[in-house]
Amino acid sequence: MRFRLLSLCFLAMSVCSANAQTYGAMLEGFDYPYPRQHFAFQSQGQDLSMAYMDVAPSSQPNGRTAVLMHGKNFCGATWQRTISDLAAAGYRVIVPDQVGFCASSKPRGYQFSFQQLATNTKSLLARLGVDRAIIVGHSMGGMLATRFALSYPQSVERLVLVNPLGLEDWQSLGVPYATIDDLYKSELKTSFDSIKAYQLKFYYHGNWRPEYDRWVTMLAGQYAGPGKEVVALNQAQTSEMLFTQPVVQEFTKLKVPVLLMIGGKDRTAPGANRAAPQLAAELGRYADLGRLAAKHIPDAELVEWPELGHSPQVEAPDVFHQELVQRLAR
Repeated sequence: MRFRLLSLCFLAMSVCSANAQTYGAMLEGFDYPYPRQHFAFQSQGQDLSMAYMDVAPSSQPNGRTAVLMHGKNFCGATWQRTISDLAAAGYRVIVPDQVGFCASSKPRGYQFSFQQLATNTKSLLARLGVDRAIIVGHSMGGMLATRFALSYPQSVERLVLVNPLGLEDWQSLGVPYATIDDLYKSELKTSFDSIKAYQLKFYYHGNWRPEYDRWVTMLAGQYAGPGKEVVALNQAQTSEMLFTQPVVQEFTKLKVPVLLMIGGKDRTAPGANRAAPQLAAELGRYADLGRLAAKHIPDAELVEWPELGHSPQVEAPDVFHQELVQRLAR
């Protein structure tokens, strides 16, 4: 009995210790799955650093490059399994952390826009000698990847959108606007428990696995660290960015082949907590949104997983990556 009590106490201490992990504003202290490099550049009159991983093929190179764009509540590191599987299939894989996120600079007084982030990414690829690539975007990264493809179609071999945000325009549908100041106050309250609760409800449809904790700790550690104020500020700014800069109305203008990969149980809808209950209940229905988007995109291919949620690459990595590698090889 005493041993059991000690075991339970040790387990509780371990969980608390994991939840209390802190990282620097540029994610100092967090281990990335591959060597992390930094691209130094100037933007909007500031000296900035953009973190990225550049992973060589681990099998016979196929001469193709994949660029992976993370979501708002994710980092380049979250693509760990995707990097491994694409590298094993012969791809060079480049994975940036966008400015304002994760291991990249957290600038003050920066005007965040998808166009600016796309321009930053284009500059990184030019520095790395990449003229054309497969662009893969997940969640908010899907909105960024779409803007990148609209701005630089000649640089995009194929666009892959994995449960992208922006399949609906929340503001035009009636979701109230929130100021950056209000969003900042909300971001300052972010914790391990709040991140986990949100992802459990909207990303993983009530099913949690221990391996998801690493990605929650990654985010929560920045909010708990010494740079939490600027981390919260940049997160507020980018929340306002994705709310006010929709891409759905421009899907018809895409001039590259598009692969939509949709987990149908996803109910992610930024700002839904501010909407009237009746409207909130209708937002973020990805099973319907994915099909509607496929109809509007000129050259679209749709893959659906009705039983998966917002992050199929994390929730069902074997299923997701087998499908991704096979589709890209066609």
